Amino acid sequence: MEAFGASKEFIKGADLDWEVVGEGLKRKIMGYDDKIMLVKVHFEVGAVGQMHEHYHSQVTYVESGSFDVTIDGKTQTLKGGDSFYIPPHAMHGAVCTEAGILIDVFSPIREDFMQS
Repeated sequence: MEAFGASKEFIKGADLDWEVVGEGLKRKIMGYDDKIMLVKVHFEVGAVGQMHEHYHSQVTYVESGSFDVTIDGKTQTLKGGDSFYIPPHAMHGAVCTEAGILIDVFSPIREDFMQS
């Protein structure tokens, strides 16, 4: 894996620009080193996190909004205060039904996010 170093110790969200990553989707990489990464993702109503898989472990906290989340063929509606875990290589995706924010934690770092 390519070395990306680490983010600063203190990161102020207001100092970071949103990166548009799809229709109705934008993110901020809030902190990382080579073992872990925290990403804040804003969804507009109807925005879709396409079905995909990756080798990383992922835990996501629903900060706000409502999402129909699918993991390995099972779908549940999750709202602010809920969370979900995605094991490595599990197919997963989400559809936003009420605008909101997901807080994603990945281990190890999502190298593909660092390329953009």
